[in-house]
Amino acid sequence: MAAISNYLEDALLNHILRNTAYTTPGAVVYIALYTDDPTDADVGTEVVGGSYARQLCAGTGSWDAPTNGATANTADIIFPQATAAWGIVTHVGIHDHLTAGNLLFHGALTASKQVDDGDTFKFDVGDLDVTLL
Repeated sequence: MAAISNYLEDALLNHILRNTAYTTPGAVVYIALYTDDPTDADVGTEVVGGSYARQLCAGTGSWDAPTNGATANTADIIFPQATAAWGIVTHVGIHDHLTAGNLLFHGALTASKQVDDGDTFKFDVGDLDVTLL
């Protein structure tokens, strides 16, 4: 995952070049699943219903220390068991809030995954990479 949202691009440029305050999400970000590309503008279709909820990734214990502009998850990210079909999950996003807020990063999955009733979607340790190019 290497795409940065319009929101975060503007916030970083304002903060670094214009000395405008940027309030980080702190030690808490949430992983979201999409059935299409959310794009930098955050206009994609996030999974809804069937017990779906964004998953918390909290603190430095959830991510490797960055090396050469890249980090990865250090703990499994496990979504609730689906109680209805979620559809074909194609993309992932990192948000600064559980239900609303702003998209920070997004990207396509290496392989799309059909999530049916009874399935559990999971990112194993090291499978969710964030790279700044």
